[in-house]
Amino acid sequence: MDRQLIAFTGVAAGMVAMPGADFTVVVRNALVSRRAGVACALGIAGGLLVHTTLVVAGVAAVLVAVPALFRTLQLLGGAYVLYLGVRTLWALRGAAGEPEALPTAATHPVRQGFVTNALNPKVSLTFLSLLPQFVPAGSPALPRTLLLALIVIGLTLVWFPTVALLVDRLGTWLRRPRAVRALRTGTGLALTVLGGALLLEPFVS
Repeated sequence: MDRQLIAFTGVAAGMVAMPGADFTVVVRNALVSRRAGVACALGIAGGLLVHTTLVVAGVAAVLVAVPALFRTLQLLGGAYVLYLGVRTLWALRGAAGEPEALPTAATHPVRQGFVTNALNPKVSLTFLSLLPQFVPAGSPALPRTLLLALIVIGLTLVWFPTVALLVDRLGTWLRRPRAVRALRTGTGLALTVLGGALLLEPFVS
């Protein structure tokens, strides 16, 4: 039994399930439809493939060596997450007391998931710092690193579609006007705060 692999899977599962921009954008799309939520989850997995490629190619190390590049990517990612949050809140600007209708279609949910994840340089840095800790001494690094990265992607493909399906499962209740407005306000605020934090972090760290 590979205890390191089991330990890594547990750590990775906790990281994947941790609420953040990826989680929030999946919920936001799942409120539209199950299909949009799952599509967004697939986009996030696509973003992880980008980070995996960067780590394996060693490009992620450049992000550490070149702070300006890291900050640029962080600002781009933060701006996009902030944009999604503001757009969500802007859609709630209707007159008070009017029923809040849920949109009938999501706009490019795969792209939203992909861009939200791919433009977050911290994911690459997390891969870069975490994966080597679970490569046994003396074993080939590349095959093991690929295996660990695939575990993270696999967990992502399980967790985020599950979140989307749960949100859709509760659709009757969640799509009530008051619940819709509350949830969309919550996701909009969460995305706005997360985006703002990413934008401000380079200037306060």
